Amino acid sequence: MKTENQKFLVPLVIIGLLFFLLGFSLGINGLLIPFLKKAFSLSNSEAYLVLTATYSSFVVFGLPFGVLIQKTGYKRGIALAFALFATGLYLFVPSASMESFPLFLLATFICGTGNTLMQAAINPYLTILGPIESAAKRHCIMTIGNRTGWAIAPVFLAIFIDITQDSVQLGDLIFPFCIIAGIFVLMGVFTWFAPLPEILAVGEDKKDVSEESVKVREFVASKKSVFGFPHLVLGVIALFFDVGISTLAYITPVDFAETLGLSNPERYLIYSVAATALASVAAIVLIPRYVSQLMAFRVGVVTGTFFCLLLPLLPAKIAIYMLPAICFFFTMNWVVVWPLAISYLGKYTKIGSSILVSAIVGGAVFPLIFGSLQDMTGNIQQAYWLFFPSALFIIYYAFAGYKVGVKSFIKQ
Repeated sequence: MKTENQKFLVPLVIIGLLFFLLGFSLGINGLLIPFLKKAFSLSNSEAYLVLTATYSSFVVFGLPFGVLIQKTGYKRGIALAFALFATGLYLFVPSASMESFPLFLLATFICGTGNTLMQAAINPYLTILGPIESAAKRHCIMTIGNRTGWAIAPVFLAIFIDITQDSVQLGDLIFPFCIIAGIFVLMGVFTWFAPLPEILAVGEDKKDVSEESVKVREFVASKKSVFGFPHLVLGVIALFFDVGISTLAYITPVDFAETLGLSNPERYLIYSVAATALASVAAIVLIPRYVSQLMAFRVGVVTGTFFCLLLPLLPAKIAIYMLPAICFFFTMNWVVVWPLAISYLGKYTKIGSSILVSAIVGGAVFPLIFGSLQDMTGNIQQAYWLFFPSALFIIYYAFAGYKVGVKSFIKQ
């Protein structure tokens, strides 16, 4: 008889591959910005349109994709996500040939829709693929795979072009992007036939007559819509703030180091990435055997918020090291808010998950606010005051927000 771990091993390996490819695609997308800036003589603000095109799809398609997944199931939703990714990637080819920036933005937006659908499918699937108490552990494993894919992206592109040379033309990107698009087409076909069982959250399966499932179905029946779950809505807000903070902790260290005149400024980005990887490994080892995911979340967010407060207060050359510390302690935010926010949703689990995914738009909103604060103060360090009040809300969710409306289900 198979153990619980053996039962879910094959689906976990497949989902791990999907997270790797998701990170790879986002890494490739990030590498495009310097090429586009040079080819189209873009200003920094115009270059941010690429980021906007990527993230705007989370708001536009978040809820509709939840409805789609509810009708088609997780596996078909993932396969369709690959089809969208492949379409967007193939559009980069005529974009490069015609040197059309609007077409590039369209291609990026389509890739963003594929990203939205993929996130809306694999995050809840991973959360309920096994005991909810170890969901954070599974998410941490996937975080490492995702970051590995991101790191592999420039290595792959360097096989075909010298990405360090200014002489690289848009046309040089056509062949590698054809290969990447082909890989995504094959992955879509593979996913369609892959052994990914269609699993249901507690309360989703009407045939499940267990006490907890019946209780959840009765609770859900009293709700008129998915927005009737306060713990979900508050979770979306918490993730919006978390993604915003995490994005800035990744994209600003190099600029911060350069303003301070520090040597090898790129190494400060490496510190942030390494901190996230280290925290993920620690969570994999410790959760749930030695510490519960909720306790790890609480300790992490309180400690991380303390570093958010120190960041704009300490001398700048010391404060810069607060960024990797924040990355380390905030690693648990995303991976624990997910199981907390989509618990007890029953038939609304898939739609609720897609709404939760829309919080990723924080990664586009926060850089714009941060840039405005930096322009207003003339000091990048003072712009980091954006972190502290945002982190306070995540603390609220960790200790109280996740229980609003569902206290009767929580055994504490």
